[in-house]
Amino acid sequence: MLPSNHRPALQQRQSTAMSNRNSGGSCSLVLPLWLLLFLAILRLPAAAVGTCHVVTGMCGFDGPLPFYLETGYVEVDERLGVQLFYYFVRSERDPDKDPLLLWLSGGPGCSGISGLAYEIGPLQFDAEGYSGGFPTLLYRPEAWTKVSNIIFVDSPVGTGFSYATSEEGLKTGDTKAVKQLLIFLRKWLQDHPQFLSNPLYIAGDSYSGLIIPSLTLEIDRLTSTIVATLFGHPMLVTKNSPARPCRIGIELGEEPRFNLKGYIAGNPVTDNQFDTDGHIPYLHGMGLVSDELYENARENCGGKYSAPCSAACTEAIQAIDNCTRDINLQNILEPACPDELWSPKTLAETDGTSRVMLESAVILSGFKCTQAKYILANIWGNDATIQESLGVRKGTIGTWIRYNRDLPYTGDIQSTVEYHSRLATKGYAALIYNGDHDAGVTPVGTQAWIRYLNLTIVDDWRPWYVGVQQVAGFTRSYSSSLTFATVKGAGHIAPSYKLLECQIMFRRWISQKPL
Repeated sequence: MLPSNHRPALQQRQSTAMSNRNSGGSCSLVLPLWLLLFLAILRLPAAAVGTCHVVTGMCGFDGPLPFYLETGYVEVDERLGVQLFYYFVRSERDPDKDPLLLWLSGGPGCSGISGLAYEIGPLQFDAEGYSGGFPTLLYRPEAWTKVSNIIFVDSPVGTGFSYATSEEGLKTGDTKAVKQLLIFLRKWLQDHPQFLSNPLYIAGDSYSGLIIPSLTLEIDRLTSTIVATLFGHPMLVTKNSPARPCRIGIELGEEPRFNLKGYIAGNPVTDNQFDTDGHIPYLHGMGLVSDELYENARENCGGKYSAPCSAACTEAIQAIDNCTRDINLQNILEPACPDELWSPKTLAETDGTSRVMLESAVILSGFKCTQAKYILANIWGNDATIQESLGVRKGTIGTWIRYNRDLPYTGDIQSTVEYHSRLATKGYAALIYNGDHDAGVTPVGTQAWIRYLNLTIVDDWRPWYVGVQQVAGFTRSYSSSLTFATVKGAGHIAPSYKLLECQIMFRRWISQKPL
């Protein structure tokens, strides 16, 4: 997620998560990242190591759950005691053949419950019917789990119910998250071998736009190494060990590799320059900035707003910020959310007087801003009965917060444009979509970096429809199997606004049909 006062795109990420980029980046490594990840995975034991818990019902939901829900932990760093928590929902159509998605929510620091209950999953909190007390959960038939198996993971460590037994283990960042997710997926598939042959997609939204293509590329590299080994190419050997076929999660002779098919990125944070440079043109195009203000900024900044080149440029940007400071950048049609709704302290307080005051504020707000709905998750996630039903290990976390904004996090992946380029040349399917009312990660910025890839257009800009000729957005497809789409009327985290339209978009794309 991007905070409601995020302006322009990615600047808050730069001032917080990115403040330590130069101190811990991968550029100081002697070996390439993919090779280090590969060697780390080779050291993993072959035996299954995860623990899982089947959830058939929970407080707040009326009756048994109408879908298969499993929760559990996977250890991704034995030395530091890092355990990633997950929610897994089987496809309600054909779990043996339907795709398997690893869904990564944004932040960094948003729990997997964001995907499960606010974005694409089969649950939702009943915000409209909420009048205080414990929140009610409802079933959502428009969920993506109607046609796919989905793992919602609390990543990075420190998010949701994920934890570490050491202080050092809680220190994380982009590159470390990718490494641990790779280990997570390997071990999870080892514990669930029935899904090894299912088409695999890495998916998510918002800040995970930096993680998704990075993880997808690392999986491709590992898979390619294994394939080369199997077909007689030089084998990768470690020091003081004999040459031998490589192994990922299962013994050689069974399924030797991930069945990776592609990736999905919604409203994706991708590159500070592209994302931020699209911000002001978007505001102008939506009628939120006058022609004069826009032309002044364009002339003084040369169309480059991510790194102001002069005092005149800085002043022009500031003038636009002053005009739009009270706009909800997550969805320009919604009221701006009070800052206290984003305070970690506010979101964490769910007991006694604080809880009563918090519930009152939520009820009085009438949930007119999307962020208010997230408070229901914090009430739900801190309930002891809920934690017991989910199989949460006692004493492993303190107060549960849906969005932990206080992670000791290093943003050391600055751009994934080159990653998208590499994946495009390899032919992996990619679905990139934007809610067209998101002023934080705008369709303008996303289209700019896609244009930079210099791909061949095979199906040019056109509307895509749902129902009886109802325009749901606009789309363009490329020869490299990349599809871009806008979702009309949606803000940041498009499915949280237009779930049915997004499910139809996903169904068509995953079936290799035009949108």
